[in-house]
Amino acid sequence: MFASLLVDRAAALEARCRDLGLKLAAAESCTGGLLSALLTEIPGSSAVFERGFVVYSNEAKEEMLGVADEVLAEHGAVSDATARAMALGALAHSDADIAVSITGIAGPDGGTAAKPVGLVHFACARRGGGTVALERRFGALSRSAIRLASVETALGLLEAAANENQPSLRP
Repeated sequence: MFASLLVDRAAALEARCRDLGLKLAAAESCTGGLLSALLTEIPGSSAVFERGFVVYSNEAKEEMLGVADEVLAEHGAVSDATARAMALGALAHSDADIAVSITGIAGPDGGTAAKPVGLVHFACARRGGGTVALERRFGALSRSAIRLASVETALGLLEAAANENQPSLRP
């Protein structure tokens, strides 16, 4: 299902987390659970992957992760603020130590001039630590390509967060 290089990266991440005693969670919108599928592709992943939230609708973001209606109303579902709230909500609603979130516009429809197709916001939060966020504009790729690029980006955030020497995730 996934390229072997991506599976190898996920396996290395999980081995690192296992060694450090860290658990992971994912809060996914536009990827619809693809990151969770990648992380559970690894045998023994249940020792590290605590849970995944697929929160495609705004209601799901509010109900499952506690994203405030005000955040969604003011910033929209595809925003830095929502990505941060999703990651923090995934931590609050799980026993994970690190949570990553993905929210974006995979297309081919739904884009605007301000928020075009290919715009994806990410956030990664570490319990007791900081939260980092990033925005990517993947451009007019196919829906599948945007979703896969989003999974790769989120995996990179998890890899950085699992690196205990990552200063940007410290308080």
